[in-house]
Amino acid sequence: MVEANFYLPNECWESIFAFLNHSDEDEHNHCCLKSLSLVSKHFLSITNAVQFSLNIYNPTRPFLYLLFKRFTNLTHLDFTCFRGDLDALLSQISCFRLNLTSLKISNQYAIPANGLRAFSRKITTLTSLTCSNLVSFDSTDLNLIAECFPLLEELDLSYPLNFINSYSYLLGVETLSTSLIKLRKINLTSHAYLNDQLLFQLFKNCKLLEEAVLLYCCQITNAGIASALRKRPSLRSLSLSNNKYAKHITLDFSDSLVSLRSLSCFDLLSLHISDELLSSIATIFLSLPLRRLVLQNCTGYSYYGIYCLLYNCRSIQHLDLQNATFMNDQCVAQLSLFLGDLRSVNLSKCSMLTHLALFVLARSCPSISEIKMEYTSIGKNIVENSNSSMDFVVNPRLKSLYLAHNSRLRSESLIMFASMFPNLQMLDLSYCYNISEESIYQVLKRCCKIRHLNLTGCNAVNYME
Repeated sequence: MVEANFYLPNECWESIFAFLNHSDEDEHNHCCLKSLSLVSKHFLSITNAVQFSLNIYNPTRPFLYLLFKRFTNLTHLDFTCFRGDLDALLSQISCFRLNLTSLKISNQYAIPANGLRAFSRKITTLTSLTCSNLVSFDSTDLNLIAECFPLLEELDLSYPLNFINSYSYLLGVETLSTSLIKLRKINLTSHAYLNDQLLFQLFKNCKLLEEAVLLYCCQITNAGIASALRKRPSLRSLSLSNNKYAKHITLDFSDSLVSLRSLSCFDLLSLHISDELLSSIATIFLSLPLRRLVLQNCTGYSYYGIYCLLYNCRSIQHLDLQNATFMNDQCVAQLSLFLGDLRSVNLSKCSMLTHLALFVLARSCPSISEIKMEYTSIGKNIVENSNSSMDFVVNPRLKSLYLAHNSRLRSESLIMFASMFPNLQMLDLSYCYNISEESIYQVLKRCCKIRHLNLTGCNAVNYME
């Protein structure tokens, strides 16, 4: 009788299924929805309603009509794996009534100009466009994007291989920056033509810009970056890297950060920085809501510099100190006192770190969900430190653990780590030569939620790959 009277409206089921699907950390993995759709026709219809993205492959094309009829709430299409006439396919898709907001056209030879024009005439709701890893990028592509999608808020044109008509990029950037008045995020990684003048123009014209990724843009200078930043105080996220004219980050650059009063994500890759610079930035970040800090492969700074910075910025949730060769277990223990909100950390290639650093992170960072400690000394001296090994705590929040290329890691240590992190979903043990088949069985027994296990190069368990 109770079962007969139990009823939930579809809206409630949709909220439940959307929550379950959103909790899946792999945005392209819809296993949860697939499983639920098998329960009943009712659940099938509901899962269809909460399917918002679709990856298009070559075999998909004949079934587009059925797929679009089935998934009526699609907002995102991904053509990354499609190999064929993309112009014709986009023209075909434009005939369907779709409220798409996001389009991904990556790993293609070039931007399908005719297809995008046909697409944009019928589908005018697009706010996000990704065209990364193109073999050929033409300056006229910037004009095309500005013409077809004036409502864009997010644009990713990263990692093009070749540039055509480079003399016309000045006009292209000007058209793009003046036309996309709603642009909030842009990724121009590896755009070799981008110089100080174009960067200034971009930041000046895009008044709503919040996130800029400018990695490997070989013609911009420290002075050019500083000048552009002063024009865009609303910036929340900034990513920079080593290039021909900006191998060092100077104190003059840090002065320009004062204007960025909302900066929450700051990424520096392969740059030479100093303790003096980090100390200077620390005083600036006292009043900023910094949540993400990346100093990946940076040189020139020491423990003192990062200590000053983290002492003043205690709300860091994502920290990347890859290749900070001065880092040892004691450094991690001291810095962890300032990292109570930490969610993810990358300490790969910090070769002096051992299992003791892992224990400290598990104990001092209760909310941490991802740890990367590849190419470290995990496993070294673990017998000598057996007493400290007994002090480990269980951290049920950790979901991802990357321990690749730790040649000293032994089976007994691995089993202990599995006991520490019972809710692991991702475990990378690639090229950890000294772990046994039995230890993998023990790990899977203790961590029953593991979905991704990388054993590449683990000779003793090769047949399990």
